[in-house]
Amino acid sequence: MSPTPSASSTPSAHGGTAHVDTFARDHLPPPDQWPDILLDDPALHYPPRLNCGVELVDRTAERLGPDRPAFHFGGVPSTTGAPSPRGLWTYGQLRSQVDRLAHVLRDEMGVVPGNRVLLRGPTSPQLAACWLAVMKAGAVAVTVLAAQRARELAAICRIARVSHALCDVRSAGELARARVPGLRTGLFGAGGTSDVLRVAEGKPDRFAAVPTAADDVALIAFTSGTTGAPKGCAHFHRDVLAVADTFAARVLRPRRDDVFAGTPPLGFTFGLGGLVVFPLRAGASALLEQWSGAERTLEVIGTHRVSVLFTAPTAYRAMLARLEDTSCDLSSLRRCVSAGEHLPAATWRAWFARTGLRIIDGIGATEMLHIFLSAPDEAVRPGRTGVPVPGYEARIVAEDDAGRLVPVPDGTPGLLAVRGPVGCRYLADERQRVYVREGWNLTGDTYVRDEEGYFRYVARADDMIVSAGCNIAGPEVEEVLLRHPDVAEAAVVGRPDERRGQVVVAHVVPAPGVAGGEELGERLRRFVRAELAPYKCPREVVFATALPRTPTGKLQRHRLRESYGSQAESPRARPEADLE
Repeated sequence: MSPTPSASSTPSAHGGTAHVDTFARDHLPPPDQWPDILLDDPALHYPPRLNCGVELVDRTAERLGPDRPAFHFGGVPSTTGAPSPRGLWTYGQLRSQVDRLAHVLRDEMGVVPGNRVLLRGPTSPQLAACWLAVMKAGAVAVTVLAAQRARELAAICRIARVSHALCDVRSAGELARARVPGLRTGLFGAGGTSDVLRVAEGKPDRFAAVPTAADDVALIAFTSGTTGAPKGCAHFHRDVLAVADTFAARVLRPRRDDVFAGTPPLGFTFGLGGLVVFPLRAGASALLEQWSGAERTLEVIGTHRVSVLFTAPTAYRAMLARLEDTSCDLSSLRRCVSAGEHLPAATWRAWFARTGLRIIDGIGATEMLHIFLSAPDEAVRPGRTGVPVPGYEARIVAEDDAGRLVPVPDGTPGLLAVRGPVGCRYLADERQRVYVREGWNLTGDTYVRDEEGYFRYVARADDMIVSAGCNIAGPEVEEVLLRHPDVAEAAVVGRPDERRGQVVVAHVVPAPGVAGGEELGERLRRFVRAELAPYKCPREVVFATALPRTPTGKLQRHRLRESYGSQAESPRARPEADLE
């Protein structure tokens, strides 16, 4: 029997919200659709009033001193190969920057507690400071990927009723093209008098943070479902701290002298936790720059003396291929974290043999905010994800004849069910009933629990495609393809790929009178790339005279996948960083 959720897991248990704009709270699922929330661990006993921005910046500066390094930036080669000037923000400087930006949000842009604020741009200290300022202003952060297109941004803004935005000037074009009604946007990075960073320079360096409730919504993170329609996952101020006080504190075990870095953007909760929340909670520092590619990653590790690295198996494999051809210095590394896709045992063993470092594997979900199954480096079992992170529970289940979830014996594949101090709360979305059942979060992954209690990944249990760790919903890509006049039918599936795990393949029936071929395939790829983030674009377009369907006309994507052979080693659906 599932335990009764603790009193602090239900809305308004802390005596009322600090939000003036209560849209996010009003659109949470009904309490009877929530997962069980486990807060019995003393480390997870948070006060009724809690602002995670204050805890991450102010309290850390007070505890350890304002002169400690917080964010490093610069010194990372650009696409031209020239490094930018290196810089550093201390905790004191970060606090001043965040507080000034919070004044801009409130005084210049009219943000009130509870307003949703879109954040967009490449990874940078400025973007992180904007996120923290939104927290201290009591608003709700909606951080998106710099790669997302106008169509995707418009859908997110519509679902979350976004009213304000802070956007890096380098990522402003698609946001403008989204034409979000009434959106008040502040740009940074342009350097002019209207630049929000320039405006912030004239503001006081102290801001009285809004005394949010521990269960006020702090952020809405968007994820694609298998239908392609984005889902907004609401997480509270206490949730932000809970993932740091569980996985980071007890599995990762950071030190104050650590330098965190990684490839996942802050628009993915994997990146937000690993590059902002975890280092700030521990009093460590982070390198906040956007880069890609194995060669640059290796150079960054050596140049900045990175000690904690967050990236995906795809990146570890790519770096292994480069290690023999480079004089890179990895001596500073002590923790390597992998998530975003299945980590094959062969990759783990090759990395360990070459570097002596044990990769910490993990599975997380946007719905769960961060990693919930993992193991510290001395307890890692190659090829197995791990065990429940302290504070979480997990089991493998199947449906009985009555549709109830029942545990299956060890060694038997089934659906992964998990619960802990955080859980899925979709914003006004009927798919809440699918993800949360009987108090458990069902992640959509098929797993096996072995006799040692370790969980081993088998496959996705749905139609999600994962390429280099990025979630890609085939129907979303199909919808775009079907708008092209030369396409009669389309089915999009993942094909196993040694380097990326899976690649996106579009099976297309051309419109009558239209010839398939390389030229049409390239036109369709350009069409999709103009509508969706580049990583969702099909790598291949296969033309056919018909697509497999059931007698009732339902598309049978599984038959297309089966034509590629076994997908036992295909990755699970967790976002990461290869966005090209």
